[in-house]
Amino acid sequence: MIIDSHQHFWQYHPVKHAWIDNAMAVIRKDFMPNDLAKVYQENGVDGCIAVEADQNPVETDFLLKLASETNFIKGVVGWIDLRSDTIESNLEARKSQEKLKGFRHVVQAETDHNFLLRPNFLRGVSLLEKHNYTYDILIFPHQLGATLEFVKRFPNQKFIIDHIAKPYIKDSFYDGWAVLMKEIAKQENVFCKLSGMITEADYNHWKPEQIHPYMNLVLEAFGSNRLLFGSDWPVCLVAGNYSKVKELVVNFISKLSANEQQNIMGANAIKFYNL
Repeated sequence: MIIDSHQHFWQYHPVKHAWIDNAMAVIRKDFMPNDLAKVYQENGVDGCIAVEADQNPVETDFLLKLASETNFIKGVVGWIDLRSDTIESNLEARKSQEKLKGFRHVVQAETDHNFLLRPNFLRGVSLLEKHNYTYDILIFPHQLGATLEFVKRFPNQKFIIDHIAKPYIKDSFYDGWAVLMKEIAKQENVFCKLSGMITEADYNHWKPEQIHPYMNLVLEAFGSNRLLFGSDWPVCLVAGNYSKVKELVVNFISKLSANEQQNIMGANAIKFYNL
């Protein structure tokens, strides 16, 4: 079974989706389950995790509504204000929403490099394990130091790093990212998504060979039991298409055993997100 561990839906709004800059103009439109159903049919994908793209509880409800109407959306990673004084009761209120698997905060957009270590945020994260929720870590490489401290504080919380922590592939930035990723991977409760890589390379001229060293590092560090295939659709359309993204991962892992390939392409997502 192939599970896409990371994709988005939205009804495009220029203010809400202001992060979609001119270089990404191709995705300035609506992307809904009907669009993705065709893509999955062509690429033999069985299901997905829909991930928030707007930090608002309304976004979580929007994704859960789509999930209730769409068989292939197996789980949702929503947004909740983890810094809120009422976080405990807010989590309780969502307990009955079975397809809600976890939460994410757009930490990459926070100007405070140590955002993850602020007391009110830590307090919110400390409550997730009790409710069996996962947490997706969305960061840039300069935030990896804080991320290492962060994950060490919660050894039993299920964490997953989105988009291999967005290394600056276009600029061949590697060593600093690699050192910290290896350290983070020593925490066995931390998983990693093989996703969002082609958009960190040169949109128009990337080649698989440029991305392979980064994929090698995370495969070595996390192993085939803690890596998940993700497309980052529709964001991936800025630098390619769905087939190219899937091919990049499938070709890269083709040297692994059938069991390891199966883990990366779906079984790990089922396990991590409790599908």
